[in-house]
Amino acid sequence: MTKRFISTLILWAITVVCFFVIGPDAAVWFLAVLSLASQYEFYELLEKMGRRPFKKFGVFLGTIMVLAPYYANKMADDQAYRTQSAIIAVTIVACCLRILREREVDERIESLGSTLLGLIYVPFMLTFLVRMIELPEIPEQGLMLVVWLVVTAKFTDVGALLVGKAFGKHPMSPVTSPKKTWEGAIGGCLVSVGLGFALTYFARDYFPDFLTPFWGMVLALPIAIISIISDLVESMLKRMADQKDSGSFIPGIGGAFDLTDSLILAAPTGYLLFGIII
Repeated sequence: MTKRFISTLILWAITVVCFFVIGPDAAVWFLAVLSLASQYEFYELLEKMGRRPFKKFGVFLGTIMVLAPYYANKMADDQAYRTQSAIIAVTIVACCLRILREREVDERIESLGSTLLGLIYVPFMLTFLVRMIELPEIPEQGLMLVVWLVVTAKFTDVGALLVGKAFGKHPMSPVTSPKKTWEGAIGGCLVSVGLGFALTYFARDYFPDFLTPFWGMVLALPIAIISIISDLVESMLKRMADQKDSGSFIPGIGGAFDLTDSLILAAPTGYLLFGIII
């Protein structure tokens, strides 16, 4: 628990420096690094299941998928969506070309599918965090949207852990993740709702006008629910790969994928919800 606490403090310190001291470019690169490491660990889990994705090639394309739309939009307004669509198309073509000269014939479609799965499930989904930065006219307000989403998603897990240890009796998913309970999930959602309100209330001058304390509270609930589901998906993958953690380079937490797991489904959900209330 001590290692987890120290690692969490360090990660939040890096986040604060990148987001609020250096600025949007540093924040995007920080997200790109997390995406790269998470995608690499995702491919390693697939390899332990007997799959053979193009690991380095896929991670290279995934990093471009995160960075290119942001810089394309900076150079020419409204180019992000076109660039991202083009990157996805080019990525599929590149992977198809790659399998023609590598892998045994009976492994080619499996390699193509596992490589594309890693690209869509990790970097594509996390690009919605980058898109959030560009939702308001002021990028600094967009950074606050990302911080709000990260807080409401990640502290759902913290709340669920603490409440589950204290009051948990009914397992939510006994086979996939035996330690997660319904009591913990409810507690995590309540913590998320409380923080979603508190953050937008006490720092309301730094958020775009559309994210009022009321909406900060209301939208936190679906984000919390989706983050729990997202975390369960990673638990399924780790169980299938017979792994406790996706990696080991973050003491007390595990790997990068263990860090971003709840954000992968929460990021596009948050972006969609913000788009509805703008």
